[in-house]
Amino acid sequence: MQEVRGVIARAKGAPVEVATILVPAPGPGEAVVRIQACGVCHTDLHYRQGGINDDFPFLLGHEAAGIVEEVGDGVTDVAPGDYVVLNWRAVCGNCRACRRGRPWYCFATHNATQPMTLTDGTTLSPALGIGAFIEKTLVHAGQCTKVDPAARPAAAGLLGCGVMAGIGAAVNTGGVGRGDSVAVIGCGGVGDGAIAGARLAGAAKIIAVDTDPRKLDWARGFGATHTVNAKESDPVEAIRALTDGFGADVVIEAVGRPETYKQAFYARDLAGTVVLVGVPTPDMTLELPLLDVFGRGGALKSSWYGDCLPSRDFPLLIDLYRQGRLDLDAFVTEEIALDGVEDAFARMHSGDVLRSVVLL
Repeated sequence: MQEVRGVIARAKGAPVEVATILVPAPGPGEAVVRIQACGVCHTDLHYRQGGINDDFPFLLGHEAAGIVEEVGDGVTDVAPGDYVVLNWRAVCGNCRACRRGRPWYCFATHNATQPMTLTDGTTLSPALGIGAFIEKTLVHAGQCTKVDPAARPAAAGLLGCGVMAGIGAAVNTGGVGRGDSVAVIGCGGVGDGAIAGARLAGAAKIIAVDTDPRKLDWARGFGATHTVNAKESDPVEAIRALTDGFGADVVIEAVGRPETYKQAFYARDLAGTVVLVGVPTPDMTLELPLLDVFGRGGALKSSWYGDCLPSRDFPLLIDLYRQGRLDLDAFVTEEIALDGVEDAFARMHSGDVLRSVVLL
């Protein structure tokens, strides 16, 4: 058992705090990872606000890179000293999705079985089964993906959630190909990841849509060829005007709201694809004329974690980063200390940052 510092959310809406946390030695199939960097993701804010569930107190953080320090019995894929990016979908290999060759849909993903606790014995709920705003964390070994150790931790760790979700929404779920037209609605970390993914896939036209001029500027840096300020013009009409009146081949909704999903639906070409990667809240509903769904053909898809397979996608994307073809560093707006997470949430809420990253 080790005592380390970590960031917890004790109650719904309460400010987060740095606390002393007990991390057990790894059991069978588990690993202890010394965290080097962890991004501040909007999902962590959802946990703090009680938008995920009520299993307080939470150990926050999940977009992380670090060094494996110790492994438990039966672990063969990683060893102490390995540089890894953590993932929250460690596939089981045995469920019906995995057996059908679709492990990115795994229905029985692994997490560590032992709890991390406060010093008084209170069990913590780790965000997305990771909990990485901490000096060392306990995870299932399958949540550790080895990557090139030359990759900067602050950048590499972002593949653990938002950036991978966006890139995967374009490449894996949306199937963007060479010459395609793509529109991305919502240009935060996930949306800009989708823009970067569309550029990697060879899209000819990439249209970024947002209401914040700062975010549209960021989107241009990631590869957007055109931008639309949704406060100044109707995004559906603007996307159609930029695609010869037809609509985009692939429209990626990275906001997670019914209004923007409808925009995505009507801004795609006939037989085009809509990808929902923005995360809605449980109370949201969607109403569309069923005749329009039938008459427009194509595909309406949701994207879980960019439909990624960490063992396949993380090393590949790190290689592209190392080659200068994927600018992960551009997602990092600021680097902060462990006690700066609450302030980072405020800057995220106001739209001042793309990603704050905690360095440990």
